[in-house]
Amino acid sequence: MASNNNSNKKTKPRAPKEGANPKKFKKKTSVLLTDKVEYVDYKDVNLLTRFVSDRSKIRNRRVTGNTVQQQRDIANAIKNSREMALLPYTKRVAQTRTSRPPRDGDSRRGRDDAPRESQVISPDLEAIDLEDLDLDGIDVVLAADDAVDTNGSIETPETDGEES
Repeated sequence: MASNNNSNKKTKPRAPKEGANPKKFKKKTSVLLTDKVEYVDYKDVNLLTRFVSDRSKIRNRRVTGNTVQQQRDIANAIKNSREMALLPYTKRVAQTRTSRPPRDGDSRRGRDDAPRESQVISPDLEAIDLEDLDLDGIDVVLAADDAVDTNGSIETPETDGEES
């Protein structure tokens, strides 16, 4: 009854590892070591921005190459400088939206298909008859060069680079 579990499995002896494992990579050196920083100061914004992404997220140890203690000091300094308003909590990143293709068999309207109630209609100014307008109490100031036609339209002289 005592059967060997290895007899049911297909077992192959593992090949010995020769040299470096292809999955391993060279450990990054920390910026703190290369710059010989002994104390991480929350007022040193130039140093702290190296450890923050473009969206103001704190980069992790694997990316920066910090040790556990260095990463803890960096995180605390970034949090203190955010509290003192030296670093932003977030940065706005412009996002371009791509429109989705319409769903098959979907009769729902999207945002662009909906009628807009706040649409402004600009009147055709040439079609407005000035005689029908009630202009009582409105002062119209004409420039010295402007001329008024008999139909009430205002004409301004055009200058083609001439200066007087």
